[in-house]
Amino acid sequence: MGQHLCICARNTITIEDKRYFFIQKLEEGGFSYVDLVEGVHDGRFYALKRILCHDREGRQEAQTEVEMHRLFNHPNVLSLAGHTFVDRGGKSEAWLLLPYIRKGSLWSVLEKLRDKGASMPEGQILHIFQGMCAGLKTLHDKGYAHRDIKPTNILLDEDETPILMDLGSMNKARIEVRGSREAMTIQDWASQRCTISYRAPELFNVESYCIIDERTDIWSLGCVLYSMMMLEGPYDLVFQKGDSVALAVQNPIVIPQPCKYSQGLQTLLSSIMVPNPQERPDINWVLEQIQNLNKPERPDEATAVV
Repeated sequence: MGQHLCICARNTITIEDKRYFFIQKLEEGGFSYVDLVEGVHDGRFYALKRILCHDREGRQEAQTEVEMHRLFNHPNVLSLAGHTFVDRGGKSEAWLLLPYIRKGSLWSVLEKLRDKGASMPEGQILHIFQGMCAGLKTLHDKGYAHRDIKPTNILLDEDETPILMDLGSMNKARIEVRGSREAMTIQDWASQRCTISYRAPELFNVESYCIIDERTDIWSLGCVLYSMMMLEGPYDLVFQKGDSVALAVQNPIVIPQPCKYSQGLQTLLSSIMVPNPQERPDINWVLEQIQNLNKPERPDEATAVV
């Protein structure tokens, strides 16, 4: 891999022997920055994610994120166009070159709807949710879990195809916990890497002897489905008020009534958001239910007279 960097007079950078113009800053987080760049060779826009690696562990985590991107080639999982590690002023940065999705995140779409006092049509919810589940299925099928599914980690392209992003919290789907020390380690990890209001109940109080698996993602999926229906996450308010999310997630989800969405969609949501992971369905079951909901009603059934 071309691991060299060149910052020249016209603010160009080089990644894997290709040059890119710096256009503007897009966003800034605690550990990473995202810039908009343009490929000199193809004229296309890219999002350049720069991860600050404070130590060897940080560098390893960034390398893992690169490897996770490389594992998957799926329309609903964000691809990686290139990467490099850069040493600047004694500090190391990982640079991940990603496709630039102009429309932004699912969360930004939900915020606009809320501001307008509008809601998302059921057909649109099912379309987006089906794509999210298809992306997640490809992760689960390879034995991995995302661990931080939330509306800000889902991008929507021009035709509203959802794309799962931020693979930095991903790890092996199945984690066997043997003893209280391991349980505490996983609990601490989850509190840092899995967003609190979308975090599965079993990650708040990890039992000393248990198996954590990919069904943590199913819970988070349910929270995202709820947010598309209600334009806010089910535990956003609990968190904002300073109440205990850990306590709130122990109870079955309550869907505010009256609800404008079909009974089928409400039932799907209730089936996903089950506090006990052993009773939670897998991704294949969820996809099957979405397909059933997407089937048009047969004319003879719709007009049948009892």
